[in-house]
Amino acid sequence: MPNFTVDQIREIMFNPHSIRNMSVIAHVDHGKSTLTDSLIAKAGIISQANAGDARFTDTREDEKERGITIKSTGVTLYYESNIEGGAGAEVKPYLINLIDSPGHVDFSSEVTAALRVTDGALVVVDYVEGVCVQTETVLRQALGEKIKPVLFVNKIDRGILELQVDGETMYQNFQRVIENANVIIATYEADDMGEGQQVDPTRGLVAFGSALFGWAFTLTRFARIYAEKFKVPFEKMMEKLWGDNFFDQKAKKWKTDEMSDEGTPLKRCFVQFIMEPVIRLAKNIMDNNKEAVFKMLNTLEIVLKKEEQEKQGKDLFKCVFQKWINAAEALLEMIVMKLPSPVKAQAYRAAYLYEGPIDDPCGQGIKNCDQKGPLMVFISKMCQPMTREDSTPSEEYSQESSQLDKRSELWDPTTNPAASKTSTSRTSKELSS
Repeated sequence: MPNFTVDQIREIMFNPHSIRNMSVIAHVDHGKSTLTDSLIAKAGIISQANAGDARFTDTREDEKERGITIKSTGVTLYYESNIEGGAGAEVKPYLINLIDSPGHVDFSSEVTAALRVTDGALVVVDYVEGVCVQTETVLRQALGEKIKPVLFVNKIDRGILELQVDGETMYQNFQRVIENANVIIATYEADDMGEGQQVDPTRGLVAFGSALFGWAFTLTRFARIYAEKFKVPFEKMMEKLWGDNFFDQKAKKWKTDEMSDEGTPLKRCFVQFIMEPVIRLAKNIMDNNKEAVFKMLNTLEIVLKKEEQEKQGKDLFKCVFQKWINAAEALLEMIVMKLPSPVKAQAYRAAYLYEGPIDDPCGQGIKNCDQKGPLMVFISKMCQPMTREDSTPSEEYSQESSQLDKRSELWDPTTNPAASKTSTSRTSKELSS
């Protein structure tokens, strides 16, 4: 059951500062619809256990059969969170209007239509494949529409479980993906959006995780934990958890070179404090080393139910990681904190969307996001009506084929002797005449 009511949605619609309009864009098969499941599960529309497998936004039969998104699908999600103020802060409501768009190049028009009615974009990139051709295409479209992007590096579970690479190799791959995305953003970003659009993990604009297993993290989550532990300001800890920053455990000091005071090599902070615990827990689960797993869970203060403790392999992996670093929480943090509200976005998008004079009442109403302004309707996409009611092109084709089959049976001598006799007599008369 959803965790919200229609009345709650109606109430928050009058507070545009708490609304986020966003699209999910990516290359085909990089995990957009799978990732969207985590947000839908957080809102209570589907169960947490089905997140990643349900593909809730793939509503058409052909989408389910092919396993790809063909049409853009919108969904409205309501959350109550204290994410802006942190622990102990007042819980506030947020409304997210999300559009899951196709990734295949043949359906690029669907992406354009989705982007025009949104203010931010969640760009999903496969950890293994990296930035692909369609990633550049959809990023270019988003920046052309003055959409602010945030980045999600997906399928990092493949690096841990399949490729079995170490934390440093994963960091280098993350760095490559982020740099490639920023090259594209730097090429096409607009200058009048008030700030640069390039993504940076130290600003909370990048998340890493696995959409299939429903877990993800940003540097923000770990920075809060380690800032308190090391008595370091939060902003400084964010910077130390990325790039060439190292911690000498014996000397108890931070360094920018990889050699300790004793001359031994050090691991960068991102690897030492984030990736190694993640990799260690994942491998212990997959190796069925329950003793080590429960010891780590006790340290992390994660409690499993009795039936959850009996799970093994990927089922336990999904259960544990969703409780520890849930994907929806990391995504909500980026969406709420980093993507603009309609009030902020329309200040620089109104002149692009509205073709009339921006200083007239309609233009100013859009720019100021004024609820009392003139009523305006924006048409993002024109749809051609279907030739037959409630039928798809494939259904029309099958209907026509079945009719042709019936006609051929009518004139087939082997199936209809009467038709054969009639046909023969007609032919003999025509010949005699």
